[in-house]
Amino acid sequence: MAIPWGTIKSLLIFFGPILLPKAISYYRSVRNSPRPAGVTIQPLPTPALRAISILVTNAIILIVQILPAFSPENVFARTQSRLQIPVDVLFNRLASLRPLTSDDEALRSRFVNLESRLLYLQFGPEVLARCPFCNAEDTRSYFYYALPALLAPHLTNLVLGSLATSSLVAGPHGPKWRVTTAVTCFLVAALDVYLASSYNYQANARALRLSDIDAFFWTARTIRYLGLAALDVVLATLLFLSSTNRAFVSPETPAARVDAVTRQLAATKSRLAAVGIVKNAAVRDEELRTRAAAYWQHEGRLMREVMEDREVVEGVNDALQNRIDIQDITRDADAYALNVLPRMEAMVPETMV
Repeated sequence: MAIPWGTIKSLLIFFGPILLPKAISYYRSVRNSPRPAGVTIQPLPTPALRAISILVTNAIILIVQILPAFSPENVFARTQSRLQIPVDVLFNRLASLRPLTSDDEALRSRFVNLESRLLYLQFGPEVLARCPFCNAEDTRSYFYYALPALLAPHLTNLVLGSLATSSLVAGPHGPKWRVTTAVTCFLVAALDVYLASSYNYQANARALRLSDIDAFFWTARTIRYLGLAALDVVLATLLFLSSTNRAFVSPETPAARVDAVTRQLAATKSRLAAVGIVKNAAVRDEELRTRAAAYWQHEGRLMREVMEDREVVEGVNDALQNRIDIQDITRDADAYALNVLPRMEAMVPETMV
C-alpha cells in the first residue's frame, strides 16, 4: 500500500523540528571527533577521488535518464487524452504527432478493455507491448515480466557502489562503507519492489480526466532514479569526509602507530648515518680536511675583522634591538631542528598513553 504524500508531509512537519537539531548536533560532534584523537584534516587522496568520480558520474547519468527525452512515452499524456478514450481515436491522435511503431500497434491490440489501460499506467508501455505471456486475467504476470527491468538500475547501482568502495579503487578509505552501501542498496530495491507490487492500480478506474490519472510507472521511475542518484551523492560525501579526516575517522590501531614510529625512527637513523658518512669522508681525506681547516680559519679571521668595524657593530646592535625578533629566529631554528630530528612525542599520538 502506497503512503500518501499528505501523510509524509504531516510526518515531516511533526518530526522535523525534533530530529533536525539532533542531526545537526550529531554532525558537529562527528566532525569535531578527529581533533581529540590527534588526527588532522588532509587533502583528498587520489584513490578516494577516483571512487567519488565514479559515484558522481553515475548520479549524473541517473538524473539525465529522468529527462523527457530519455523517459518512456505516456500516450495519454502525449495526446492529452482521458483514460476512457476509444482506442482508434487515441492512436489516431498519436499518429498525427509522430509515426506509429510496432510497440504502438501492440498497445493498440492490448487496449481493448480498461484493465489493460490500468496495467499500462502501473507497469509502463514496454511491459504491455512486449510481454509474450502476460494477460489481463493474471495481473501478476505483468509484475513478473517487469521485475528484471525494475531491478536493473538497483543492481547497476549496487555494482558501481561496490566498485567505488573496494580497496582496488578507493584504497583504504572505501571498504569501511562497503557493507553500508550493500545493505542500503538492498533495502532500497526491496522497498521499490514492494511499492510496485502493492500498488492499487484499480484506483485509476475512477479517473475521468487526464489530471486525475496517477501515472504510477512514470512517477515511480522518477523517484527511483532520483533516490539512487541521491544515494550515490551521499556515499560520495561520506567517502570525502572520511578520506579527508573531516568525519567518521577511526583511530589507528596500536600496531599501526608502532609501525609509523618505527618508520620515522628508521628515516631519522638514515639521515644521521648519511651525515656521519659525509663527515667521516671529509675527516679521513687529507685534502678535504686541509681545505676545511683553511676555510674555517679564513672564516674566523674574516668575521673578527668585520666585527671590529664600529659601523658593523652599531648596525648589528640596532638590528637586534629594533628589526629582528629573536623569538621568531628561535622558533625557526627549533622547527628546523625538529625537521632534522623529530621529537618522539610528536610521532606518538596522545591516545597511545
